Amino acid sequence: MVSRSTTLFLSLLLYLFFFAFFSQSESKYQPPKVSLELYYESLCPYSANFIVNHLPKIFTTDLIPIVHLKFVPWGNAKLRSNHTFNCQHGPNECLLNTVEACAIDIWPELGRLKKKRSDLAVLGKHFQFIYCVEDFVHQRRVNEWESCYEKLHLDSEPIKQCYNSEHGKQLLFLGYLLVTEIMLLGLELQYAAETDALQPPHKYVPWVVVDGEPLYEDYENFLSYICKAYKGTDTPKSCTKVSYITEVKAKNEPSVCDKEREEPTWRKVSSTMSSWLHKMNLGHTI
Repeated sequence: MVSRSTTLFLSLLLYLFFFAFFSQSESKYQPPKVSLELYYESLCPYSANFIVNHLPKIFTTDLIPIVHLKFVPWGNAKLRSNHTFNCQHGPNECLLNTVEACAIDIWPELGRLKKKRSDLAVLGKHFQFIYCVEDFVHQRRVNEWESCYEKLHLDSEPIKQCYNSEHGKQLLFLGYLLVTEIMLLGLELQYAAETDALQPPHKYVPWVVVDGEPLYEDYENFLSYICKAYKGTDTPKSCTKVSYITEVKAKNEPSVCDKEREEPTWRKVSSTMSSWLHKMNLGHTI
């Protein structure tokens, strides 16, 4: 017969075991990251402004550990029935959309916090590259985008191979006229499908979505939405500093590239395209 003291001792051991088990489970629990999705197109000036002047805030604060950032470089491009598409700002944009899609595919790591300074992040290669390209767009010096390779010490060869493979796409020509139809292959088909699946459908770019909820014209206030959506108990310090989400007032001229707006022809075909096409050997190489 088991004595009372032995029973108490075994009960205590059992209690300590379960206490340790559940405590360990709780300590290992990590709340899901807040998803931050940016649907954009490379030559929309408002997309460039957001990428250059607003988006880096998640890296210069302590928010990057709780955020899952995703770029979707498709924007307002229109898919056609013959497996081609038109880009809103012309063939230049189609080229850069694909180049940036290739960068995301080749260098997938987004970034991480430095161990010694928690307020700064080590930026991933694809973010650095997209930032660099969009900075040139923002400065209206888009013809200098290829200097980003040297500036960031990145090898351009993987991008070239991606662009010219089934992951990329090829320019089409019709007589002496350059047309904005692009063969749809690989990565851009994926981004086209993701953009088309948005609910509610996007109306313009930049189209910023936090945990499935579009921010509409309040996209520059995205930090507030991230903090509001985070379900963890260890709230980042930055969340105590961001402004509260307020009602968005309609602007006379919204800072967006509207989905239904057609760009003038003179903006679609710029002088920079000729140098690119020369380097690409009429669409076969970059």
